[in-house]
Amino acid sequence: MTTAAYQSLRIEQADGIAELVLTGPGKGNSLGPDFWREMPEALRALDADDSVRVILLRGDGAHFTYGLDLMAMTETLGPLILGEGNLALERTKLLQLIEKMQAATEGLARCRKPVLAAVQGWCIGGGIDLIAACDFRYCSREAKFSLREVRVGITADLGALQRLPRIIGEGNARELAYTGGDVDAERALQMGLVNQVFATPEELLAAARATARKIADNPPLVVQGAKQVMEYCADKSVADGLRYVAVWNSAFLQSHDLAEAFAAFAERRPPRFQGR
Repeated sequence: MTTAAYQSLRIEQADGIAELVLTGPGKGNSLGPDFWREMPEALRALDADDSVRVILLRGDGAHFTYGLDLMAMTETLGPLILGEGNLALERTKLLQLIEKMQAATEGLARCRKPVLAAVQGWCIGGGIDLIAACDFRYCSREAKFSLREVRVGITADLGALQRLPRIIGEGNARELAYTGGDVDAERALQMGLVNQVFATPEELLAAARATARKIADNPPLVVQGAKQVMEYCADKSVADGLRYVAVWNSAFLQSHDLAEAFAAFAERRPPRFQGR
């Protein structure tokens, strides 16, 4: 296993699986300036690394994340939102800051590799933006979710309002956004925010790793193709989507991995996919 350490996260990488672990340094893995700077960088590195086939996003310790670290962000945000001198220049800088922060969540959605989120404990605010940008989500039974920006005077601006309706439907998304209320694991499963709920954080991590292993054992370029086709089709008609996947397979279907799949089937053995 190889480990790469940042100030706000850690990457543990082995056998095609990269675990991207939120570490803080604020309480509850809260998301401060280091995170918003480092997350896009880490995702670019993982996306470019051909040895990485799947990413597992999780939090270190008892919680996924408490969300935006307001105290740590005060030095950055304060001059741009407080006082009487906030005119065009300050508002332009605030726009640029928000766009830079959006790169952390957009990096998850745009990453060619599938991303599975494993949520234990609290997942608040910016944490919802992060998991909404993942391909799918698991959680443990004590997990709680809250799109809490409205309760601190902020309109959520890092992707949750755009992605949640696709995941949980318009009504559920609007309820979360307007109330800032808490959602437990059972309700999260019922509304489709998570795919499965596990009894303990330990069972959650074991199951998430097992699913990541299944994904990593498949032909990586085919998995990446499925993700890119589904992302393209999200806001297109069925006809547009069918045309796109037809063109995709016309370009990428022929591969060493396809030949290996046929050979393994004929020889009655597990395939050994190489991403070629």
